[in-house]
This record gives sequence, C-alpha cells and structure tokens, in this order.
Amino acid sequence: MKSASKFEKTAARCWNLLNEGKPFTPIFVIGTMMIFHFQELLHGEWFPFLISLLFTLPLFILYFYYDFPLFLRNYLWIPVIGYLLLFESPNLALWGFGIGLYFFFTVFFWGTFYYHLRIGTDWLNFTRFWKLVLKNSDSTSGNAQEQLPKFLLLLAVWDGMMTNLSTGELLPTTHYFIFCGAVFALAFILHHFLFDWKPKQYDSFTSGVPSAEALNDKVVVIVIDGMRKERFYEANTPYLDGLVEKGTEYLNMETVYPARTVVCFSSMFTGTYPKEHGMKSNMVWKLGIKVESIFDSLRKVGKKGKMLGIAHLVDSFGQDVETVTAVMHKDKADRNIINKAKKIMEEQDPDLFIVQLIGTDQIGHSRGVLYDEYIEKIEEADRLVQEYVEWLEAEGKMENTTLMICADHGQADGIGGHGHLDEGERFVPFFMVGPGVKQGEKIQEKHSLVSMAPTIAHLLGAPFPGNSRGPVLNEALKESWMQHE
Repeated sequence: MKSASKFEKTAARCWNLLNEGKPFTPIFVIGTMMIFHFQELLHGEWFPFLISLLFTLPLFILYFYYDFPLFLRNYLWIPVIGYLLLFESPNLALWGFGIGLYFFFTVFFWGTFYYHLRIGTDWLNFTRFWKLVLKNSDSTSGNAQEQLPKFLLLLAVWDGMMTNLSTGELLPTTHYFIFCGAVFALAFILHHFLFDWKPKQYDSFTSGVPSAEALNDKVVVIVIDGMRKERFYEANTPYLDGLVEKGTEYLNMETVYPARTVVCFSSMFTGTYPKEHGMKSNMVWKLGIKVESIFDSLRKVGKKGKMLGIAHLVDSFGQDVETVTAVMHKDKADRNIINKAKKIMEEQDPDLFIVQLIGTDQIGHSRGVLYDEYIEKIEEADRLVQEYVEWLEAEGKMENTTLMICADHGQADGIGGHGHLDEGERFVPFFMVGPGVKQGEKIQEKHSLVSMAPTIAHLLGAPFPGNSRGPVLNEALKESWMQHE
C-alpha cells in the first residue's frame, strides 16, 4: 500500500484552508467579491475595493476568532437583520451569486467531484450531499447554517461600502462602528454565557507514578475513526462484541473539544488538551505538538512506538507516523491499512502500535451516518479487526499485550459532522482487553480519551508524558496491575 506522498501531505494542508470553517469564510468572501467585481478590478478600480475591505476587516476578524457552535449559529442572523434595518438594501445579485457559488462548492465540487476522485463515490452523490450540507453542524465549511449568515453579512457590508466609495460617499461611520461594536458584544455574550457544553477538563497533571517495570510487552491501539457509538451498537459486530465481553468497556468515554481528528489524536497520545498541545483543528498552522507525546515517553526507556494513519497525523507526530494514502477507493481503504499494519509489525515490531481505520469516517462524511452504508463500514471494520488480532495471535504478538479499541470522535448528522460535539459526537466506544484487564467490567463513570496516553505509559513502564492530565484507567486493571497512587 502506498504511503502518503509529499504532494498529498501538502495538498491535505491546502484543502484544510477550504475545509475548516474559520479560514474558509474569508477565502470564500474575498474570492466571491473578486469574481463578482472582476470587470471593475480589471479596469483598475482597486482603491474602493481595498478601502472597503479595510473597513470590513473587524467583522472578518470576529468571524475568524469565534466559532458559533450548534444552536449559537442561529444568532448569526441577528447581525444580518440589524444590517438590513440600519443600512441600505444589499446587492441581491451579489447575494444570489454568493449562495450559488457556496452550494456549487460544497455540493458539487466537494460532495461529488472531490469525493469521486478521492474515494470513488458515485457521480450522483450530490443528490444526497445537499441534504447533508443543510443539516451539518460541525466546524467545517460545509456547515451551511453557520456559513450562510456569515458570508452574507460580510458581502453586504463590503459591497455596500465599495458602492458608496465609488460614488464619493461613505456609510455613516458612527453608525457602522456602533453596529460592529454590537456584533462583537453579541458574540462575546453568546460565548461566555451560552457556550457551556465543552467537556470538563482535568486541572491537575496525572497523579501517582507509572509502573516501574513494563506490565505488557506490547500495547496495540485500533482507532476506528469516526465510529458513532449508538451506530456501533446497532451494527452486527460479533468479534468486537466478543472483545467487549472479554475485557472492560467504558460506557461514558468522552472525546475532546473541538472533536476534529488531528485534535483528538493529539490529545489521546499526549494526555492533554488543545490549549497545551497546540492542535486546535485539522488546520495546522505550525507543525508538531508543543508537548511530549507517548512516543517521547517510550524513547526515554528505550522503547518504540509507531502510528499508522493518514497524512493529517504527520502534522502532529511527525516521524512517529507511518502514513497511508487517503486517495483510494472507499471499499479498499481499511483493507489496505490492515495489510500495511501487518507489514509494519513484521518489520519494525513496535512496543506500541496505533492503527487508524478510516473507512467509517470517510463514509460518514461522504454519505451520512444515518444510512446503511455507514453501518456496513462498521461491520467491515469488525471483520478486519478480527483478521488482524488473530494474525497477531498467530505471530505470537498477543501473549502479553493489551488491546485498546476506540473511536477518536463520533459523528453527527449532516456531513458526518464532528467538531462542535452535537448529538452522536461526544461519547465514543472504548474498551480494553488484555492479561491485566478485568473481564466483563462496565464502567459507568465519565472518563476522557486524554487518559489513553498515561495508561499506555503505565502498561509499558514509561514515564507519563510531561503534560499528561488524564488519570490512568485503573478501573479496568486487575489489582496487581493498578497504578500506585
């Protein structure tokens, strides 16, 4: 199986400029204005274009700084209505052009052309994808309910000022700055008083000390990316269900906020949160986490960890990641990953091996999570996990190994939404199996995926990563294996 090329890694980072909601908004608005006013700009009328952009800049900054998650996005229409009441009518042709361009980009370019080339979805995928765009609640550009009021306001303000400047007039400056101040005040109030659904974070560092000697020879982690918990329970997954019964299941395991893949993996394998490890979305402005990872901890005791995943994860963990290309047919992705996972274990024999299966997440994004295709991908993952674990057993790699199986995040309705922790995103499947893991335990207490790194360190006799905050998952461990407090 091909690794992700340098071109693919660069292309993935460039795509995130359009995929992630924050950078998309200014890029889309500027692009729309340049296309719509192409004739004027071609004739050198740049002064009103740029000066009016400068006046609009405070609103660009506001919408880049603040997300408007879930129901908060409904309040984005208040500034649009306020603008219509205070100032002249917007250019309806510009608004119509912007709306048409937006849905062309999301439904046809992204939802149809892009996914056909990348994972082989049908050329008619747009017949479903438009519904997913309208329902979507995550932090991507495909969140129509958030993006529409944002770019409509920015287009109206920018174009209105440009028109007035072209005729020698200005918008009432005092009124405009009062308007901007009111929008800032609204955003501040919403985010400080109504934005209250982030998971509670651990304030202190991981307590106690890890095992002085390794309890396990190996730890194998299989992350079924984007596997929504209740859809997992609905799927026919006899092998995974059997592992659950042989080990310990955490029934209320939370992901982190924002629940984006790079963010979640960074938290899972550093033991801390985005504000410390620095990965705050899939759009990575500076490569590399800012804190120690579980891979760094293992190196301190002469052990090796390896992660097998898509190109995005290199942005966090660099050379500790063996990449797989994400440009392959949706029905071949996880099969090829398992084949490469066998090869890595044969050739490198890491003490910690983390495998990311991407098929379920891909289908959630391209076809939606409430359809049969999504269930089928979970069932395919069940068969592939069985094949891989049985292969490990045959190779003698499971005799003193703990196996962790989880999702990095769930997925909401719409474009397999994940980021803002809507229904279906927050709580993820998580269970452990191994010689030191209790059998048939069901842990009801709420836990966080940031506990994965310190638990792995404890099992492999390595120090906790420097900024680790999650507690070791002692509830799953037999008494002789538990962390010393």
